[in-house]
Amino acid sequence: MSLASSHSPHGRTPLRTVQVLGGGSAGSSAHVRSLASGLVARGVRVTVCAPVEAEHTYDFTGVGAEHVPVPRSTDPSSLAALRTVCADADLVHAHGLHAGLRAALALGGRRTPFVVTWHTRAHAEGARAHLLRLLERRVARVASVVLGTSSDLVDRARRRGARDARLAAVALPPPRMSPEYDDPDRLRPKTRAEIGATERPLLMAVGALERHRGYDVLLDASRVWRRLDPAPLVVIAGEGPLRPSLQRRIEDEGLPVRLIGRRDDVGELLAAADLALLPSSWESRSVLAQEALHARVPLVATAVGGIRELVGDAAELVPYGDAGALATAVVRLLDDPERRELLRERGTRQAATWPTEDETVAQVLSVYDELTQARPFP
Repeated sequence: MSLASSHSPHGRTPLRTVQVLGGGSAGSSAHVRSLASGLVARGVRVTVCAPVEAEHTYDFTGVGAEHVPVPRSTDPSSLAALRTVCADADLVHAHGLHAGLRAALALGGRRTPFVVTWHTRAHAEGARAHLLRLLERRVARVASVVLGTSSDLVDRARRRGARDARLAAVALPPPRMSPEYDDPDRLRPKTRAEIGATERPLLMAVGALERHRGYDVLLDASRVWRRLDPAPLVVIAGEGPLRPSLQRRIEDEGLPVRLIGRRDDVGELLAAADLALLPSSWESRSVLAQEALHARVPLVATAVGGIRELVGDAAELVPYGDAGALATAVVRLLDDPERRELLRERGTRQAATWPTEDETVAQVLSVYDELTQARPFP
């Protein structure tokens, strides 16, 4: 029987955990909400330390957790607030590298069990890359257990000196749908019309406009698609520092690409697409890849990080940085409806192998029990 169960076996008090949210990406934030919901349902007390805007978006209190507003910062006031919350925790679980650092600083020398989930890998170049390695090493070595969302993240944690690194079970967050989305077949033509793709293929990419996302390669590939009749429309949902330079290229080169910024209807846009594109230089458990397979949208992705492990044979995989290979894969799929249908069927089977929310919570609880089995009686 779990020490964290609601029955408080052998007279133990309910386990009290603190979940520390760092960068607050859609994937990690949705994971923390799902995890908090499952833990609370099993009698675990959960406090989520996250910025106010994260609570507004993900409603941690709505699933029974306590929310303590803590900014994403290592300034003294933020660390003091975090230190106060963690003072009487049975276990602290940080999500992301920077959350791990902040939690480690807040815990100081206390022997509180400390779990860190690495949801993705930070990207840095030059001197910042060296600092990033130092940060990874510090967090990996201080954590009781590091959970990595892909095998290469587990290997990375071990290389950085983690005492115990394991592959994490992470369920797909709920689809990013607007409230009125209820009938995909009815809304698909409307969505395509609104985006300007009524009589042309629609290709969908999602993610922050940052260098590691590979959007420069995607624009290179789109030059080939200009020559098709009709030319596919590439829609990129996301915002970031590269927007001015990407927009300039789109306009100067007359590329069939639209930047539509952050959207709260990504689910319907993806469901309306003919293909999903993931040209990144690195990914772990890509939310877009999972949503595409669940939505039966054929995926073309780079064979990097945890992508092959995640999608198996249910996507077209191309080398990162190879615009020609990306363009060729897209053109081939658009011309081959049988191949698209095969990928849809494979995607459905592959998605069925991914962890459920219950399995995710069960794995985390087993780690918690293992680390807290020596808890004192009240």
